[in-house]
Amino acid sequence: MPRFLSWSAAERLLPALTLAALLAGIFHQQPRAMSYFGLDLLLNLSIPIIFATLAQMMIIAINDLDLSIGAFVSLVACIGSTLLTTEPVLGVLALLAGIAAYGLVGALVEWRRLPSIVVTLGLSFVWLGLAVIVLPTPGGRAPAVLSTLVRVKPPFAPLPVYVAAVVALLGWLAVSRSSMGVVLRGAGGNPRSVARAGWSMLAIRVSVYATAGVLGTLAGLSLLGLTTSGDANIASRYTLVSIASVILGGASFTGGRVFPVGAVLGAMTLTLAASFLTFMRISPDWQIGAQGFILIAVLALRALLTRWKETS
Repeated sequence: MPRFLSWSAAERLLPALTLAALLAGIFHQQPRAMSYFGLDLLLNLSIPIIFATLAQMMIIAINDLDLSIGAFVSLVACIGSTLLTTEPVLGVLALLAGIAAYGLVGALVEWRRLPSIVVTLGLSFVWLGLAVIVLPTPGGRAPAVLSTLVRVKPPFAPLPVYVAAVVALLGWLAVSRSSMGVVLRGAGGNPRSVARAGWSMLAIRVSVYATAGVLGTLAGLSLLGLTTSGDANIASRYTLVSIASVILGGASFTGGRVFPVGAVLGAMTLTLAASFLTFMRISPDWQIGAQGFILIAVLALRALLTRWKETS
């Protein structure tokens, strides 16, 4: 390994290199995609996935796992396409109630020392049931303001690029450069030490889950703006995609080791993976497995870098 590039830097660069490799493959197959319009089409659906990924990242940062984020995003889209359109005040209150419920789930996990994976798995059925009650069949319509916001055409680069850059910067500042970020990482790495230092793990877990609820709400609203209608299963795959994006971005399931910039890059990578596989003329029946293979290959490379680091 060159002296100017440390092992940790190589690991941090892996998500960016993976994204660049996918883009290179797409541009090689479809040179027309190397344009403003082409990038906009490729990355259009990355915005809600980025927010869902950051919501999952917050939960993983404290050694928990959220298996309900996909169902919650779908519920937000259903609320947005019905209540938020016909009765805006009631719709806003419903969204705030969802965020508050997320915080209460964090309190339940901490109070009763329950496994988050079990609690959130059960919670996913609650979100799904509520989504079906709110919107029994696919339909509704997005508020005009949402559709307008997600279709803004800024200069030089498509909107998803700007959103990814801003969100990644804010996430990096919040997690890596703020005092609360230190507490968050400490809660994931050594919760007993954080508690002995005077911090309440209950307050930390409630705050983290509530923040995840806010990010999940942003994911649902942005997805609604892009699709213009709601569906109780519209974001069902977001749960696994968000977990994969966080891990692809360099995080680990334990120890409070998360990287917001890497998580954003991981979300964009998995968004592009579907387009890449389509350009490679891979059958849709095989695309899910191929996406999993891409993820496994990147994680295997990361593991190899870690082993080399330990033996060098």
